[in-house]
Amino acid sequence: MTTTTAPGAETSFAKQVTDVLEPRTWILAVTLLMGWYADRFAGIGWGLVAGFFCGVVPILWIKWGERRGHWGDRHVRRRQDRLVVIPGIIVSVIVCISGMLVLDAPEEMTALIFAMLATLVAILAITTVWKISVHTAVSSGAVVMLALAYGPWTLSAFALVVLVGWSRVRLRDHTLAQVLAGAALGAAVAGPVFAAMS
Repeated sequence: MTTTTAPGAETSFAKQVTDVLEPRTWILAVTLLMGWYADRFAGIGWGLVAGFFCGVVPILWIKWGERRGHWGDRHVRRRQDRLVVIPGIIVSVIVCISGMLVLDAPEEMTALIFAMLATLVAILAITTVWKISVHTAVSSGAVVMLALAYGPWTLSAFALVVLVGWSRVRLRDHTLAQVLAGAALGAAVAGPVFAAMS
């Protein structure tokens, strides 16, 4: 009798990819990298502020709801729950934008956060009827904005976006159409908004 552990190992790897390359990871990376691009070490400070409001506060909000049983886990798998989670994240992002405008942050940083806000609003609108992938939307948007700042070589990071999409489908959290739509949305919204404002 032959046995195989491949399916279980594959699922375990997919879970690791989903957990490690979650939206928070991409947000923290892109805010710090864009901060460095905008104003070197001073820009890193702006990146930390942006990362706090756009990456850390949202995960604290999600964990708060998770502990109280409002939604299952930090990936918020049920579409209806996302209709509560995403507006809360939008509020934090708006607070971040307001602070950056008042304190005269580098234009690349404000452009980055406006692009994030536009993407979130688009995701929320679609989520009212369909569970589009936030994982691939955020990762794709981050790669495109970094390419606009650092150059086309960063588009090689789309390999990671593909990996993220595979993990979401493998875990049955999304269909192939949902991860592809998420990737397309992230690139189509975040890229042009960032380019127009930076």
